[in-house]
Amino acid sequence: MLSKLNKYMKNPVRLLFVALGFAVLPACNHKLEVQPQGTLVQSNLLNLSGVNGLLIGAYAILDGENLPAAGDAYGSAGSNWTYGSVCADDSYKGSLPTDQPDLAQLESWSLSQASTSTYLNEKWTTLYLGIQRSNDVLRTMRLATGITPEDTAEISGEARFLRGFYHMDGRRVFHYFPYVDENVSYQNNNLNVPNNVDIWAQVTADLLYAVNHLPETQAQAGRVNKWAAMAFLAKDYMCQRKFDSARYYLDQVITSGVTATGAKYSLGNFESNFNAAQKNGPESVFACQNSVNDGSSTANDGGNGNMGDVLNYPYGNGPVGCCGFNNPSWNLANAYKTDGTTGLPLLDGSSNSGPVVSDSTNLYTGTLDPRIDLTMSRPGIPYMDWGLASASWIRDPNSNGIFDPKKNVYAKSQQGTYSSTETVFWGATAINAINTNLMRYADVVLMDAECEVEIGSLDIAESYVNMVRNRAADATGWVYKNATYNASAGVYTLTGSSVPADKYLVKPYPAGQFSSMGQDYARNAVHFERRLELAMEGNRFFDLQRWDNGTGQMANTLNAYVVTEKTRHSFYYVANTSVFTKGVNEYFAIPQQQLALENSTGTVYLKQNPGYQ
Repeated sequence: MLSKLNKYMKNPVRLLFVALGFAVLPACNHKLEVQPQGTLVQSNLLNLSGVNGLLIGAYAILDGENLPAAGDAYGSAGSNWTYGSVCADDSYKGSLPTDQPDLAQLESWSLSQASTSTYLNEKWTTLYLGIQRSNDVLRTMRLATGITPEDTAEISGEARFLRGFYHMDGRRVFHYFPYVDENVSYQNNNLNVPNNVDIWAQVTADLLYAVNHLPETQAQAGRVNKWAAMAFLAKDYMCQRKFDSARYYLDQVITSGVTATGAKYSLGNFESNFNAAQKNGPESVFACQNSVNDGSSTANDGGNGNMGDVLNYPYGNGPVGCCGFNNPSWNLANAYKTDGTTGLPLLDGSSNSGPVVSDSTNLYTGTLDPRIDLTMSRPGIPYMDWGLASASWIRDPNSNGIFDPKKNVYAKSQQGTYSSTETVFWGATAINAINTNLMRYADVVLMDAECEVEIGSLDIAESYVNMVRNRAADATGWVYKNATYNASAGVYTLTGSSVPADKYLVKPYPAGQFSSMGQDYARNAVHFERRLELAMEGNRFFDLQRWDNGTGQMANTLNAYVVTEKTRHSFYYVANTSVFTKGVNEYFAIPQQQLALENSTGTVYLKQNPGYQ
C-alpha cells in the first residue's frame, strides 16, 4: 500500500512541495494559496527514487486532507460526502442546524455568491494541489537521469491518470474548471489559465494515455493499474454521454480486469468493501489508502487515516461518539423497500409515500432490501458489534432524522487496531484505516449496464444488474439478530437462534423483464440500482447531474425530495425554503476567493458559472 509512504508527504516538512529552482511555486499558486515548506536538495529528486517520491506525493492528495492549504478541509474530503451525498437526496448535513453553516447553504442550494465559502475554496484548492503535484512529477522526470524508458512510461501514466482524476473531479463539481498541465510556466508567471472552454477533451487525453502506458498489475495495492484507468476513462466517456466508447472499455474491465495486485475483479461480501481488515480486495478497482498507527499522526492531525469523514459518526453514546454528521435521509431509507412478492424495488415512485421505514409514528412493515442495514444504522438493528442502534445516537432529531452512516465506521472490536491511538485531538477515535472507495467493481458493472440500456441491449443490461442483486440476495452477507459479528470477515456468525434483522427480500429481475418492459423501464431500474448499491459513497449528486443532460430531471427529483422531507424531521423541515434551480445548481459556484485572486490584475481570466454572482 501507499499509506506508509504517504506520511512523508504529509508530515511537517511537507517534503515535496519544495525548493527546486523550477518547482518552488505550486502550479497556479493563485488558486492554491499554499506557501512551500521545507527544503530539499535538487539532486535528491533528479533520479528514479526522487521522481517516485514526487509521485507518492501526488497520490497523497486523494484523501483531500492534512494539507496546509485546506485547514479543517471538511469540504475537500476524498469521499465527496459533502457534494455527492449531502447536496443530493442521500443524506442530511447532520449535527446542529448552526454547525458548519457553509454546508447548510450548500445543502439548501442557497449559498450567497457574494460571500466566501470555505468548503468550495477547500475543494478547489486541494484539487489544484493534486494537479500541481502530478505536473511536478512530469516536469522533474524530464530532467532526471537513470530512468529507463519503461519507468518513464509507467510513471508518466500514473501522473497523468492522477492529473486526469483531479481535473475530472473539478469538472464535475465546478463545471468550468481550468485545465492546467505541466507546461504552465513558473518562470514567466504564466499562471492565469482561463476557464472559457470545457476540459473533457484534456481529461480524456490524460486517462487514455494512462490506459495505454500503465501495467496490468502493480507492486503496491494503492497504485493505479491499466484496468482502473480503463474504468475511469469509461466514467469520463459516460459523463460526455459517449456510451459506445464507455462500453468498449467497461467490457474489457469486466472480462479481463484484475486488481493492482492481480486478483480477478469480482463481487464478494458487500460489507468487506468497508472493512479495514479486508481492504484492497477483489472488488477494489481504485481506493485512497488509509492507515493508522503508522507514525504519521500528530496531536492535531490524523495523518494517513480517513480525515475526510472524521465528522461522520454516531453522536453521544453511539459508536465513536462524534460528531453526528452525514445522516442518511428518510428518502434513502424508503428507497430500500421491496415488493413483497417479487423482491424487486418499487420503481413506480411509490417507495417514498405511505408508511415510512423505521418511523415509529407511521411504521413501514413490509419487505426490505438487506443493503439498507449495511448502509445505515436503524433503531433496534444490530450495528456490527456495537450493539443495537438507537435513535439516541442522533445529535439533533428535529433536523437529522433517525439514521446514521455506516460504511465509514469500524467495528468495536477493531478499535485501537484500525482506529488511531496516536493522535489526541478531539477527533482521535474517528481516525480509522478504512480505505475510501473511489471506484469499486459494482460501480463498473452498473456503468456497463447503463451503457447497454442506452445502446439498446436490454438483456445484457439486465444480466449486469442481476449480478449486483444476486450478491445482495446472498444471505451470508446480511445483518442478523442473536448473532456475533465477525469483524475480520465482515459477516455475522450465526447460532441456532439467529434471525435476519428485518424482513429482507431481494431478488433478481426475471429473465427478459427489461426487454418486455422497454428502455425507459430498464433505464429507471439501472439508475435505481446504482442508488441502492452505491448510497452514501459520494456518487448520488453526480449521477443525477449526469442523467439530467439539460432536461431538468435533477431539479425535479431534488425539489420533489424537499417537498416530502419538509413533512418529516429532516434538514428541510428546518430549512424549509430550499429550492434547486434548474440550469444553476447542477454545478457549484466557483469560489469567490479564486475569482478575486485570478482576476486581481483587472483582466478577467476566471469567470463565474452561469446563474451565480
